[in-house]
Amino acid sequence: MDDKFLKPYDSKETEGAIYKLWEDSGFFNPDVCVEKGITDSEAESFSIVLPPPNVTGTLHVGHAAMLAIEDILVRFNRMRGKRTLWLPGTDHAAIATQEKVEKNIYKEEEKTRHDLGREVFLKRVEDYAQESRDTIVGQIKRMGSSIDWSREAYTLDKARNLAVRTAFKKMYDDDLIYRGHRIVNWDPKLQTTVSDEEVEHVEEKTTFYYLQYGPFVIGTARPETKFGDKYVVMHPNDKRYEEYKEGQEIELEWINGPIKATIIKDKAIDMEFGTGVMTITPWHDVVDFEIAERHNLDKEQIIDYKGKLLPIAGEFAGQHIKKARALIVEKLKSKGLVVKTDENYIHNIATDSRGGGVIEPQIMMQWFIDVNKEFKLPYSEINGIASGEMVTLKKLMIHVVENGQVEIIPDHFSKIYFHWINNLRDWCISRQIWYGHRIPVWYRGDETYTGVEAPEGDGWKQDEDTLDTWFSSGLWTFSTLGWPEKTDDLKRYHPTDVLETGYDILFFWVARMILMSTYLTGQIPFKKVYLHGLVRDGQGRKMSKSLGNIIDPVDMSDKFGTDAVRLSLIVGTAPGNDSKLSEDKIRGYKNFANKLWNITRFVLENTEEINTENIELGAWQQEQIKEFEKTLEEITGDIENYRFYLAGEKLYHYAWHIFADKIIEESKVRLNGSDEKDKSATAIMLQEILHKLLKALHPFMPFATESIWQHLPKSKMKGREILMVEKWPI
Repeated sequence: MDDKFLKPYDSKETEGAIYKLWEDSGFFNPDVCVEKGITDSEAESFSIVLPPPNVTGTLHVGHAAMLAIEDILVRFNRMRGKRTLWLPGTDHAAIATQEKVEKNIYKEEEKTRHDLGREVFLKRVEDYAQESRDTIVGQIKRMGSSIDWSREAYTLDKARNLAVRTAFKKMYDDDLIYRGHRIVNWDPKLQTTVSDEEVEHVEEKTTFYYLQYGPFVIGTARPETKFGDKYVVMHPNDKRYEEYKEGQEIELEWINGPIKATIIKDKAIDMEFGTGVMTITPWHDVVDFEIAERHNLDKEQIIDYKGKLLPIAGEFAGQHIKKARALIVEKLKSKGLVVKTDENYIHNIATDSRGGGVIEPQIMMQWFIDVNKEFKLPYSEINGIASGEMVTLKKLMIHVVENGQVEIIPDHFSKIYFHWINNLRDWCISRQIWYGHRIPVWYRGDETYTGVEAPEGDGWKQDEDTLDTWFSSGLWTFSTLGWPEKTDDLKRYHPTDVLETGYDILFFWVARMILMSTYLTGQIPFKKVYLHGLVRDGQGRKMSKSLGNIIDPVDMSDKFGTDAVRLSLIVGTAPGNDSKLSEDKIRGYKNFANKLWNITRFVLENTEEINTENIELGAWQQEQIKEFEKTLEEITGDIENYRFYLAGEKLYHYAWHIFADKIIEESKVRLNGSDEKDKSATAIMLQEILHKLLKALHPFMPFATESIWQHLPKSKMKGREILMVEKWPI
């Protein structure tokens, strides 16, 4: 027996060397597996892309759960003989990355990006992103991820930049990208638009004001927006207001004096809410903007892009809305226009999740993708939609999920997906920041040029804005495989088999990828979407710095071993469900790794010297192997059907409570008996079960199993030297 097994299992001593063994073998790369005869050149392909972590810091425990699930899939399919590709990369995360660097520069130098200039500032951001990327790659490796690093991509690298410009040009030429005035989410703090998906709603306790507006009582939590309110809206079926007619004008006293208001009837009004009457501020509210669009109403800006009131506010002009609110309320009170107040009003305010600023909706000239515009399908077909048929991007996004071409696991998220797509508005894709893919549009006088490459000639000036980071990450499954070139990788590995990600970005990213892939390639981006839940602390609370309950996966790997961290994130967690994680749970799986080590030591100590040549198994030994093979069939089915938590539980139970507690205990009696054939048969059985158990456990706990495999006596083995590329046990 190898002396290694005389000492307890030491994950710290083992894991770095094992990962280097895997990397040096080249077997993360499916091409190498084919070249070295590990995988048949005609074998079925299996591919996934790594959801690219943002280059804004370090990986958290949610990333660790994602990596564990994906690595199980990859190792399992590689062992099944498939041509398996796990393609890595990182995301430039434009707003988040720029905001961090800007904050650091101001803190250290008291300078803004404008003080540095665009070129110098972008160099600073790129240096920060590279340093963060190196940290993240190290952490991904630390989790045991069997990723093909030779194909690593970055959403802002040269190849992805070509893909982004190609996609923009095609969508622009098809009139699916346009520039126009629409209401957007504006962050006065970061001075940029943000996507709907980056808006985080935070609960706030504030005062709700009931104001006298002519003969009506209206309610608002934001009296500072009311200077331009000159339309009063009610439901056309509200009998309380039958006497008022569409377009009727009424005169009334308002904040800065008398005004003339117009009656509007619209079915968007909730008759049960408040008095059933509301005034609208079309420039600063999405619902109000849509009402104004339907009725062709005027829109007037009240608040500037820095959060200060404009001249329409009269004496309050130039004041920041936070300071002005109390003064405006006092004036309303002095005019007898405050009917009553509710001091305990709870509502959600929109904030920028990237920078924390409070969102102020604004009507601005921006770039948009039109999700409702009809166009002719340019491909031969998309599984059920004929070539030349008129479709919209929205229709494509719904069709491929509705018809089962893209399966969402768990299924109940499909209903949420459809609801979100049905209510999808045009996608604002322009951002007023410097870091990111610059919009490939150039201007010279009255001329406009859009192209993959810059125009020839002098005097052209490129659009200052950059693209929403979700635009480039929406191309991820095919841009990473070489699109727009028709590469062998693109042909072989696209569509990818699975996208594994958190349910919290089902709409941010998953839907965008379906939109981009179906439109640009005529293919779905992936066949299945596996959604994992949030990882919470042992009490079920969301992890946060303020609670002091954040669990760092790398710290836990240092303390208990990576295999223990992986198992603790998998076992007991069904798809789409949040999970609880604690140090005690991780510690329990460290004990399991030690148990597996001790099981191996027992088998080696008690079977190495026994002759196993030309021995037939007895009835008892055959029964144990047969029962284990039944368990392996169940486990295989569980992994194939994305029930990783069940497969992990069954393997844990079998190893500890069947193999160790029952089979090994019975074997001790037989190995100490006088029947030499029974001894030999028992030794064969123990070795066979151990070898197959190591193979089955490998996707779940790769480090411990590979370490054991490397120290097994090669004379007893008939497979490959590296467990990672061994054949699946059934």
